[in-house]
Amino acid sequence: MNTDFSHIYINGEWKKGSSDRSMGNVNPFTGEELVTIQAASKEDLNEAYETAKTAQKEWAKELPQNKRAVIEKAISVMQENEEKILDWIISESGSTYMKAVSELRASYNIMKEAASYPYRMEGKIMPSQTAGKENRVYRNPLGVIGIISPWNFPFHLAVRSIAPAIATGNAVVIKPATDTPVTGGLIFASIFEAAGLPKGLLNVVVGRGSEIGDDMVSHPVPRLISFTGSTEVGRHIGELAGKGLKKTALELGGNNAFIALKDADVDQAVDSALFGKFYHQGQICMAINRIFVHKEIYDEFAELFIRRAKNLKYGNPAEKDTHVGPLINGDQVSRILKDIEDSVGLGAAVRLGGKAEGNVLQPTVLTGVTNEMRLAKNEIFGPVAILIPFGSDEEVIEFANSYPFGLSGAVHSKDIQHGTMVAQEIQTGMIHVNDQSVNEEAHMPFGGEKESGLGRFNGEWVLEEFTTLKWLSVQHTPRNYGPFINNLK
Repeated sequence: MNTDFSHIYINGEWKKGSSDRSMGNVNPFTGEELVTIQAASKEDLNEAYETAKTAQKEWAKELPQNKRAVIEKAISVMQENEEKILDWIISESGSTYMKAVSELRASYNIMKEAASYPYRMEGKIMPSQTAGKENRVYRNPLGVIGIISPWNFPFHLAVRSIAPAIATGNAVVIKPATDTPVTGGLIFASIFEAAGLPKGLLNVVVGRGSEIGDDMVSHPVPRLISFTGSTEVGRHIGELAGKGLKKTALELGGNNAFIALKDADVDQAVDSALFGKFYHQGQICMAINRIFVHKEIYDEFAELFIRRAKNLKYGNPAEKDTHVGPLINGDQVSRILKDIEDSVGLGAAVRLGGKAEGNVLQPTVLTGVTNEMRLAKNEIFGPVAILIPFGSDEEVIEFANSYPFGLSGAVHSKDIQHGTMVAQEIQTGMIHVNDQSVNEEAHMPFGGEKESGLGRFNGEWVLEEFTTLKWLSVQHTPRNYGPFINNLK
């Protein structure tokens, strides 16, 4: 597997980008420059898309066992290079060792699920209202899929689109986030190259959004744009795609609610909240944003939560027992500290943390927060927990649904039916009873409601996203067209 990631990848060739700008790739914890990449230009992007379009025509006809064999070989390549991949995830995205291992395991599950897709391209034979006619419905690949991957779970969230797209007979062009060009894109060129994927089916263009971002979406070749990132950018992508009548699969921001009802098991709820809030520094679209606790158990929950949060180790993500590593860059640190300051000015109290050491923001807990404060309104995307009291089921449901997001969530109750009833009232694409909000399984539908996105990833649902249906009818016996034709004879 190639590990020189200083070039972009088009038509099976590692080449220097033709933009006059270069991009430095920096370790967010140490500040060390990992690699410098000459950026892709619009001309490079056009070459990537046209190459993909040509290669896809033959790949669509490839036998299912051969498509599956490439995916299975890619899994083997990943397993053989596991330590290299983990090192890149840790050093490039600031992931802790624990998170990097979990991310890679989730990626294996996605790949294994995708390996089944070549045999799941099912069609139908259906009856016709016309005598002597047979109706057939074929499921075909879309063609070329443009993938824009994020920086927070770059490996997993890139492969979540790459593997299903290739397995269903499509070609892909990937533009990774500028903070994670390797684990969000270039490393897959290396993996699938070693797996024997035919040239042109996977292309990676590393470039700045200001130079190639809009063209990545508006180029006439791609039939679908898969994007994971902020709602603001997702809305812009949706507008550009709409003008070209392209499909989109958008996983966007979240303001996820964690609800501990009056009858919750406090010990279990605290453990769930700690994981769902501080895992990967809270830099997860599914991470808990607002922790709602019934006022009768609020003090007990808060004291136990703060006591356990004090034991979270923060700092160097490469140390295997670190819980909280660095944020991706200094801008994120500054943004969150400003939101903390604003909320404190309105009456919130910092009970733990609240300070940064470089890009590492200490695990932070605030009480006295209301649902209207900035930390509650905004997606925090960092290791800051806010505890908000509520008095009734009706009140917390209103709180949870008060913002235009609906990605994930969690409800805790000793009464499963009670918890389920409340969960049903939360306007979200995913929600979990007696667990936390950060869940993904390769065979279950993943996606959000409202401003948290469009479409669903994983399982049979991504098959629907990445393929198209064609109605083909066969007239087996001569058709009687009635008086329209009879009058002509």
